[in-house]
Amino acid sequence: MVTSRTAWEVAAATPDPELPNLTVADLGILRSVEQTADALVVTITPTWSGCPAMHEIGADLRARLNRAGWADVVVRTALAPPWTTDWITPEGHEKLRSAGIAPPGPARTGPVALTLGSGPDPVPCPNCGAADTERTAEFGATACKALYRCRSCREPFEAVKPF
Repeated sequence: MVTSRTAWEVAAATPDPELPNLTVADLGILRSVEQTADALVVTITPTWSGCPAMHEIGADLRARLNRAGWADVVVRTALAPPWTTDWITPEGHEKLRSAGIAPPGPARTGPVALTLGSGPDPVPCPNCGAADTERTAEFGATACKALYRCRSCREPFEAVKPF
């Protein structure tokens, strides 16, 4: 029997194409799954408005739900409220860390002060936990990540940017 709860579980298990060790539920982008008279409606919020993975995520959600028994699946995008890295679950933070990717710290709220000459916030190494790290590139494999190197264990790593 297919139920809305089951539909949520199927949708929640969908991996993110850019961070495949995390699911859309781990990232907090799965907003709702509702059965209407016409279709199963899944609502997701992009991590940022230009996220190139949204089309792939929508196609993957439809395919997974179709295979689980829902013939008519509509994937909607909700831009408000905007997603923040604070929506990543504690399990998502741990999955990032175990994959060698530094999870983001708390997102800033309110106005962001412009500071000249200061570097990025420190990011602890996900491999050894040392705080002595340096950013080597503003962007990693995706726009939402930056590249770092640990000065203690000398390992390079990516970090999800807090926003």
